[in-house]
Amino acid sequence: MNIPTLKYALIVSLFFLSVTAQSQDKKNETTTGTQSANITEEIEVIRPYKPVLADAVKIRRNPDMNSAKAFKPVLSYSVIDKKLNLNSNIKELQAQKMADERLSVLSNNYIKVGAGNFNTAQAEAYFNSGRDAALQTGAYFKHLSQQGNLEKQQFSNQELGIFGKSVADSYSISGNLNYDRRSTFFYGFVPSSSAAIDKSKQGFSTITAEAEIMNNYSQSSTFNYAASINAYQFSNIEDARESSVLLKGYFNKEISLFNVGVNTSADFTSTKDATYNLGNNILRANPYVNLKGKGYDLILGANIVQEFGANSRLNIFPSVSAELPVIPEYAVVFAGLNGDVLKTSVRDLALENPFLNKSLAIKNSLESINVQAGVKGNVGAEFGYKIMGYYKNIDDMQLLVNNQTIVNRFDVIYDNGTSTIFGLEGELNVKASDVFSIGGKAQIFKYDLANQTHAWFKPTVRLISNARAQVNQKLFLDTELLFQGETYARVNTAGSGFSSSTLKGFIDLSVGAEYKVHNKIGVYLRANNLTGQSYQRYLYYPKMGLTLLGGANYSF
Repeated sequence: MNIPTLKYALIVSLFFLSVTAQSQDKKNETTTGTQSANITEEIEVIRPYKPVLADAVKIRRNPDMNSAKAFKPVLSYSVIDKKLNLNSNIKELQAQKMADERLSVLSNNYIKVGAGNFNTAQAEAYFNSGRDAALQTGAYFKHLSQQGNLEKQQFSNQELGIFGKSVADSYSISGNLNYDRRSTFFYGFVPSSSAAIDKSKQGFSTITAEAEIMNNYSQSSTFNYAASINAYQFSNIEDARESSVLLKGYFNKEISLFNVGVNTSADFTSTKDATYNLGNNILRANPYVNLKGKGYDLILGANIVQEFGANSRLNIFPSVSAELPVIPEYAVVFAGLNGDVLKTSVRDLALENPFLNKSLAIKNSLESINVQAGVKGNVGAEFGYKIMGYYKNIDDMQLLVNNQTIVNRFDVIYDNGTSTIFGLEGELNVKASDVFSIGGKAQIFKYDLANQTHAWFKPTVRLISNARAQVNQKLFLDTELLFQGETYARVNTAGSGFSSSTLKGFIDLSVGAEYKVHNKIGVYLRANNLTGQSYQRYLYYPKMGLTLLGGANYSF
């Protein structure tokens, strides 16, 4: 573009600016008089605001009025009670719950029948209500009969009973009712002798009832109790009758380190025979204090015994015992001192010797001193033992002898005065595994009598042992051993004299086997008196020889 052209363009622009200025609002000011009028014009330019850097400090005080205010809604909050698991921590391992073990199916009822030589017949039956922790009831029946080779060598025994037990939250109640019948003959004889022999029948029957209540064990309980009643009615085939009621009570209170308690009993017995009817009653009280610590167990008490009825007598005996662990669980040393009244009962005599005479002498013996000491313990759960010795003084010691007139019947006599018994006793129990176990008990006696020559029919050595083994899942074996040393019997001589006869010692070995044909059916075989000895436990009454018995059993 040349200069003339630029000149003309500038002139045109100024012209347009002047026209624009004249189009604005005009404000006139006039004066009066002779003064001339002055005209003032204001030009207001409106354009978008463009802040400069110097205006930056005004932004907070002068916000942009055209900006819209932000909307702030009203919010509500709720807190959730939930544990926050931090993944940074190691979680505790949770044991997996085991599946419930399936209870084994029990057989509540059992029936067993068998037969053998000597016309042996056996039958047994047991019935139970089943698995119930709160209530258990049942009944049983037993029968066994035999007939030996000797004249009237016959035996028969029947037992029948019912029982029950109820377990409550804090106590338990149990009871049973039993009937026992036994019969035999006086088959004893005197070889090459014309002495009087009685071949009549002898029989016994006993009805027994028993009930007991006791508190259940509790770690928080400091008081324990138990009470029971036992009654029986005994009779034989002749004139002997005996009835008895025995009441027992036990109370124990724990006080700090002490246990204070008392054992009590009241025994009311009436015995009747052809020539007498007497009462033989005994009251007992045994108060005690038991102090048990970490390394000892001490019991201090007394045994107070009052007899009344046919005889009246009051005795107070010491009742002291102590235990001291030498090697805890492996060896415990124990000792004791006590005394008691030994009651004579026709029922107990008949259980020991069924060939009793009529009108037996009834008199209680007095155990004035009984001192015992020994050691016992366990070697793990498989081996247990006990070794002890004792010394006893007995007044009017009870003995059995052959009747002077009817020699195959037995009378009761008493060694008037104080007799002494010294004994050693040992027990051993071994459980080698779940399929084999063996146990045994050995006894040695030494008698020093006041008037009698020997302790009639009482052995000086006795050994009892048993073992059981499971060969496999179906075959079971067991054995029993009884060894008894020689004993002495009193033999009548001409006039009123007596002499002694020696009965040889014997071994009675029995073995048995049972095989399960089915989980409910089994068969068994048993051999008694395996050595075949016809030994005599009582004079003139030889035992039967080898006896074989076999049969089957069924459980359901």
